[in-house]
Amino acid sequence: MDDQNKNLLIATALSFAVILGWFVLFPPPEPTVDPETALPPAADSAAPAIAATPEAAPGAATGATQSAAPTVADAPRVPIETERLVGSISLAGGRIDDLSLKDYRVSLEDGADVVHLLNPVGSESPHYAVFGWAPGGGLTLDDVPSIVTEWSLESGDTLTSDAPIVLRWDSPTGAIFRRTIEVDEDYMFSVTQSVENSGSQAMTIAPYGLIARHGEPTDLKNFFILHEGVVAMADGTLAEIDYDEMPDFAMMPSQGARAEVVQVTESGWIGFTDHYWMTTVIPENGTPFRQVAKYNEASNIYQTEAVQPTVTIAPGQSQSVTTQLFAGAKEWETIRDYQDAGVDRFIDSIDWGWFFFLTKPIFWLLHHLNLLIGNMGWAIIGLTLTIKALLFPLAYKSYVSMAKMKELQPEMEKIKERAGDDRQKLQQEMMEMYKKEKVNPASGCLPILLQIPIFFSLYKVIFVTLELRHAPWLGPFQDLSAPDPTSIFNFFGLFPWAAPTPGSLLALVFIGILPMLLGISMWLQQKLNPAPTDPTQAMIFAWLPWVFMFMLGGFASGLVVYWIANNTITFTQQYLIMRSQGYKPDVFGNIKSGIKRGPKPDQK
Repeated sequence: MDDQNKNLLIATALSFAVILGWFVLFPPPEPTVDPETALPPAADSAAPAIAATPEAAPGAATGATQSAAPTVADAPRVPIETERLVGSISLAGGRIDDLSLKDYRVSLEDGADVVHLLNPVGSESPHYAVFGWAPGGGLTLDDVPSIVTEWSLESGDTLTSDAPIVLRWDSPTGAIFRRTIEVDEDYMFSVTQSVENSGSQAMTIAPYGLIARHGEPTDLKNFFILHEGVVAMADGTLAEIDYDEMPDFAMMPSQGARAEVVQVTESGWIGFTDHYWMTTVIPENGTPFRQVAKYNEASNIYQTEAVQPTVTIAPGQSQSVTTQLFAGAKEWETIRDYQDAGVDRFIDSIDWGWFFFLTKPIFWLLHHLNLLIGNMGWAIIGLTLTIKALLFPLAYKSYVSMAKMKELQPEMEKIKERAGDDRQKLQQEMMEMYKKEKVNPASGCLPILLQIPIFFSLYKVIFVTLELRHAPWLGPFQDLSAPDPTSIFNFFGLFPWAAPTPGSLLALVFIGILPMLLGISMWLQQKLNPAPTDPTQAMIFAWLPWVFMFMLGGFASGLVVYWIANNTITFTQQYLIMRSQGYKPDVFGNIKSGIKRGPKPDQK
């Protein structure tokens, strides 16, 4: 076995061992929830506060407390109904806190629930968006609508993509606050907040939009290859903060909160991202704002805010500001369209990883192949063919070099016999032979090195992108983002009992069709070359295909499909190229000798 093949197999085996070890050692933690609610930001402080209860919230300038308000659960609601969304808006705070995605279900089972993205306080996992005005300049929380103040519905009865709604609240100071909420055909809400100062005193206030999340998501993956938590863009700089990192912010003892604050000059957005879903507040381009991510230990509330500069509204004057809210699925085309419409670098909200220069074009090609073919499984195979075609010039040089090295094998054995234990003499004579025969023993390394980042980039694409979720291929393989659903345990569905649950020890042992095909394809590729003469190395490499077969049994089916296709194409390429160079690999002879545990022939 050549050194480059040995290094490839060892490196790949170690990589997968690290991945599986991490998954076993760091499982998703159990989330906790808290029945309390988030709090509005302060207009003047550099780091807004949050508290355990609304009544404990500090005033922006005076320290006044909020007045009592109806509970969110008892407040009237305004329905949301579009082709892709269904839910409602609570008139308590005018919060968008009930939203489901019609196009997505939690599983492939018949009658499975649609995905619930936003949930009100009092539910299992509260998650909601609130907009408002933070008081400043002597105003108290009673002078502006709080996040629990009950609004009245001024116009509209149902929020649709064709019909906005308008909410109204009259301040004790005489000011009239309105909130116009619109939604497009996909997942973007537009919230226009306006204030008419009908009082006798000037008003100093700051518009804000916030997203609150009580506890971690119930379906948190907590897997190192995936970012879940805060995602933010500030003047072209992307920030990603995991949930478990947020409590590590600098402590603010006087406020009981921990916060990360960034001042945005031109454009940006901030919110929370899950595996496939996202909620993001997006101020208008060209508007500076304070970007805040914070966590309150006492109430276990994660919160992100976009707080715009304070404005002063004189008596008889009015002021309005429009902020967008994305609440939906991270569909590549939809997010790209929003980016084209002006949301700065919105496509980067998808977790492309360190190899973004590979994952982005790989996904682009996979997406368009899927549109062309109409089946994601065949698109993955088409992607594999395309990648192998692009790397073919390098592969050709590699396999030609390997064929020449096979031809020089007898001469190399003679040199080893002459050199004996003299390592320096051995290296000198080997280099002279390579120079004379115009062979570069390292020429086969580059294709192998390129395959490693490509493989991990494709793994990232398959694991992270929404387009692979519940994507069918053929037969029992109806979700390429999930492990192989077949199993030896029920003889691939022929027996009446169910296969082991994915992720369990039984599922790791009783593998399915795809991992078995992967092991066979790796074994055949290995038999293309004679085994190492060293008995220990020969035993290790003989076991590797079957070790990988069990290791990859719990990986996404789409990734295993790619690896099977890659092994098959690689085997075909190597066999044909080596034959064209006069070397005839004795695959069947190697198989027979491997079964007999005898020496393996190296015929020409």
